[in-house]
Parts: sequence; structure tokens; C-alpha cells
Amino acid sequence: MNNRLTTTSRIIIAICALSLIGVLFLPIWRIELSAPQYPEGLALQIFAGKLGGDVEVVNGLNHYIGMRTLHANDFIEFTVLPYIIGGFVVFGLLAAIVNRRWVFYTCIGSYLLFAIVAMVDFYRWEYNYGHNLNPAAPIQVPGMSYQPPLIGYKQLLNFGAWSVPDAGGWIFVGAGVLMVLAAWLELRRKNKKSFTNIRTALSTAAVFMLICCSSCSTGPQPIEFGKDACDFCKMTILDQRFGGEVITRKGKVYKFDDIHCITSFLRSSNMRKTDLAGIYLLEYSTPKEFVHASESFLLQSSDLHSPMGSNTAAFLNEGNREQAKQQVNGKNVHWNEIAQ
Repeated sequence: MNNRLTTTSRIIIAICALSLIGVLFLPIWRIELSAPQYPEGLALQIFAGKLGGDVEVVNGLNHYIGMRTLHANDFIEFTVLPYIIGGFVVFGLLAAIVNRRWVFYTCIGSYLLFAIVAMVDFYRWEYNYGHNLNPAAPIQVPGMSYQPPLIGYKQLLNFGAWSVPDAGGWIFVGAGVLMVLAAWLELRRKNKKSFTNIRTALSTAAVFMLICCSSCSTGPQPIEFGKDACDFCKMTILDQRFGGEVITRKGKVYKFDDIHCITSFLRSSNMRKTDLAGIYLLEYSTPKEFVHASESFLLQSSDLHSPMGSNTAAFLNEGNREQAKQQVNGKNVHWNEIAQ
């Protein structure tokens, strides 16, 4: 009996194994590039068996700086990776069915070893592409390399590069965390206190998974007043009562000091509605707080004196707007009226 798993561990390993099926179809990693000439940014997505995203555009940029173009056929990893992930699906289910601790530990150890080898291989891949440049490239900067970050942010000439896990990658990480937690519970199973803490441990894992998922969410970011510049008029954002943010589905955040700049930016950039994740306005009566543009209560008044002349303030509710109207003469407007 000592060699058998608890029911909780068997359930965890089975769920983790089944969740890895999603890794076969969802993007595992993404490298995002942002630059003034690409306001929407570029994204390179890495799947288990292919490349996705703006591959052709990135290849065009690579040509100018001497980097090799990217083609899935050049990577043996895309041939073997689907089989490795599929193998872990089978291995995990087998560990749950066989119900032997040594099979369970072997599965987890192999999983963690694979994760380390995969990151080392990814770093090697990035290093080779960023350093082995064509000496006849049209654009050459002596001593410059273009290796993207393994994880996190790095500035490459006028491009900002983000390297982060994508949906499939977060599933892979979450499955690893849960399996390690299950292994810890198995190692502590002789300690009766550990069983009373199973729910707490699983709750902690669930919170971790939620944090991982929230890292992919697109919501407003704090504006650093006195430091951040408006993405339309380029003026420093100072007034905490006006302006807001436009956020794209790729997670790009544009900050503005006035509603006039927001609407002008949306018109001049020809941004499609399908590209938008949200438009948020600063709440006039609660500085630094945001309200979704479509849910806001707007007030226009020449007495408001907004930075760029829209003289329009946003409120979270009708009560706040009516309270402001007692101090300034103005008219109620709707976001759709001024966004057209």
C-alpha cells in the first residue's frame, strides 16, 4: 500500500495529462515586437509543430539586419515536439492508472527534465539566430547582436522585444506546478497534517494558475503622471482627471492625456474594432481610476478645461456626473457620439 498513490494525486496527474492535449494545438511561446512603424506590434508564435503569427513580416525585417529567415522545416524540434508532448499525455494517464508511486515520480522527473532541456534549446536557438548574421546585410551595426530575450523584455535597435509563454505554455507550466505539488503531498503522506492541508495546497495551486492566466489579460495600466507621454500629441500626461488608454488584443497599451487625443488616434490609425480589447477613460471625480468608455457617463463643458480642448470628462455613474454638473454648465454626451 505504501507504493500506491492517494486518490488526490491520481486525479491531479490525470487532469494534468489531459490538459497537455491543449499544448498540442495552442501556441506555446510568443515573441512580441513593437516599434513606431508598427503601432499594432508584431507577434511570432511558436506552436508544438509550427510557427505562427507575423512570420513573413518578421522574415522581411530579418533580411535587412542579416538574420536568417524562419521556416518550420529548418527545426527538428517541430518534428519531435508533438510526439514528446503526446508521450507525456500517455505517461501521465498511465501513472494514474497503474497507481504506483515510482511511475508517478518518474513521470514528474522526466517532465521537469524536459522543461529544462527545452529552455536550454530555445536559448541556443535564439543565440544562433541573433549572433550568426549575414555580413552582407543591408543594415549593419558593428558589435550589434539581435538575440531576443529568453523571457522578459529587451531593446533591439528601435524595436522592443517581449518573450513570454503563450496559452499552451501557461498550461504546460500550470501542469508542472500541480504535479510537483502532488509529488510533495505524496512525500509527506506519512505526516497526517499534510492531509489536512491538501485543500489549502490545491487552492494555492489554483491561485497560481489564475495568476498565470491573468498575465495574458488585457486591462488598463497605471499612468505615470509627469513621466508618460500622450501617444497622439506627445505631450507629457499631467492632469489625472482626463484622458485614458486604448488597449489592443495583442496587449499593446496606448496612453492619452485627453479624450480628444483618443478619438483622433482611433481615426488616424485606422484601427479596426476587432483589434481593440478595450478603451478606458480616467474617472474625473476619482483621479487615476478608469472606467470603460462604453459604460462611462460623459459630460462636456467649456468650464472643464481639459488639456487638449475636448473639455469632456468621464464618470463612473450618473450620480457623479450630476454632482459635477452642479459646479459647471455642460451637456451630457455618450461615448458613441464623440467616437464616430
